[in-house]
Amino acid sequence: MKPKGNQKHLIFEQRVDIEKGLTENKSFSEIGRIIGKDPSTISKEVRLHAYTKERPDSNYTNPPCIHRKQCKLSCLCDDQCGTLCKLCRKKDMRCIDICPGYEVQECKKLLKPPYVCNGCGKKTHCLMQRTFYSSKYAHDEYCSVLVDSRVGINQTPQSIQKMNDLLVPLIKDNHQSIGHIYATHAEELGCSRRTLYSYIDSCIFDVRNGDLRRVVRYKKRKKSTQTSAKDRSYRIGHNYEDFEAYMKEHPDSNVVEMDCVEGKKGESPTILTLTYRNCNLMLMFLMEHQDQECVLEVFIWLETVLGQESFKKLFPVILTDGGSEFSARTEMEEFCNGTKSTTVFYCDPYSFWQKGICEKNHEYIRYIKPKGGSFADLDDTKIDLMMNHINNEKRDSLNGHSPYELSLLLLDNTLHEALGLTAIPPDDVMLCPNLLK
Repeated sequence: MKPKGNQKHLIFEQRVDIEKGLTENKSFSEIGRIIGKDPSTISKEVRLHAYTKERPDSNYTNPPCIHRKQCKLSCLCDDQCGTLCKLCRKKDMRCIDICPGYEVQECKKLLKPPYVCNGCGKKTHCLMQRTFYSSKYAHDEYCSVLVDSRVGINQTPQSIQKMNDLLVPLIKDNHQSIGHIYATHAEELGCSRRTLYSYIDSCIFDVRNGDLRRVVRYKKRKKSTQTSAKDRSYRIGHNYEDFEAYMKEHPDSNVVEMDCVEGKKGESPTILTLTYRNCNLMLMFLMEHQDQECVLEVFIWLETVLGQESFKKLFPVILTDGGSEFSARTEMEEFCNGTKSTTVFYCDPYSFWQKGICEKNHEYIRYIKPKGGSFADLDDTKIDLMMNHINNEKRDSLNGHSPYELSLLLLDNTLHEALGLTAIPPDDVMLCPNLLK
């Protein structure tokens, strides 16, 4: 079977295999099967990077002339010796040096595969022009082209000057943005917006980054230090599109959005939140670390205090993000005895709006514990206090009702008894740092 190409560039080891295959007189198809490439790729590689090998001694015997069999020229040295010049043995009287009609004969074998002399048995004593494929030479040439093709400016001095004359008055005098200029003069500029920003950053024009509206405010992006892709197999069949398909089949299922709220950077305590979409009720649990083990401990505790039947009713579908602390999907979806407990789905990357109710509810936590503050002083009692005050605030989005009031009508009240959810008089509700003092 013909191997399928992987659309990747050849590496040095593959070029070494090509050179070895050519030396052993293997066909392009055989070499292609060895390195996993199409034969046409091998053919292009050999023809592109083949080179002519010069003779080590400049005084070697005349390379054969294309006219040598019919040549009758004599006495080109003006000595009137009467000897045919092609038979002359004088050192300074080579045909290649004195004959005006001399043409080097090329080997006809080089016009067809393999196009090089690597596997030819006559290459050591052949007098014709010799062409070889070298893996080191080919790879060095490839690397050079790869770098050179991406360096410099792909513009003529005339086009640079034309672009400069257009940009300077619009940016310096009219203070227009690059987006506005590009929308009206894209054809005249003749390059992309990204390239235009690069030219300005490289000081090609009389316009600088300081003349632009916002460029100097942006910090330089850091390159990712991640060396390998994370294992995302746990998401297969449980992505957001799968969640939408599941909800079409089970429209009455109650959805719970799950997330973590972090404290001060570098500190361990984290708050796990579970928010009901139908009533905005938010459950809060203090975790020692933001990892899989602590999340599973919360699930086991809920299973214990609620019972398996109540747990199934209260948490039929859970929607969360792709954080590593939520990657143990199989364990979260099963009770301790191995039976099915819930179904977990994951939002798309960088799509926080897909669990917007949960994200919006986190604002209430920040009213009490501002962002950047430490969670080290929190305990289960304070978490319960925060949870009850947040759930008892009446909201316009709920028609003037509180999440706690709606939850009494829409959820199994076993949850309220087990987690200590209680009503707080409206005038006593406090959402500020003074709540915990």
